[in-house]
Amino acid sequence: MLRLETGGLKRYNIHEAKTHLSRLIDQVEQGEELVICRAGKPIAQLRPYAAPRRRQGGQWNGLVRIGEDFDAPFPEDLDRAFRGG
Repeated sequence: MLRLETGGLKRYNIHEAKTHLSRLIDQVEQGEELVICRAGKPIAQLRPYAAPRRRQGGQWNGLVRIGEDFDAPFPEDLDRAFRGG
């Protein structure tokens, strides 16, 4: 299997990747990142899957204050300006 190493990543052409996909997946499972190329040009990267981190709220708690009149109607002139009237 031809391996061109550029920038620390192993590169494989599409034919090699199709032929040896199981081996490449084994390498990725070991933590390696690989690049698949077409005519020498990188087109895809294989790397270990990283599950998205669960988002947690509350970072702005106590830092933002919403005014009592937050949902009050706009003054008439401003309302007309927004509605094009």
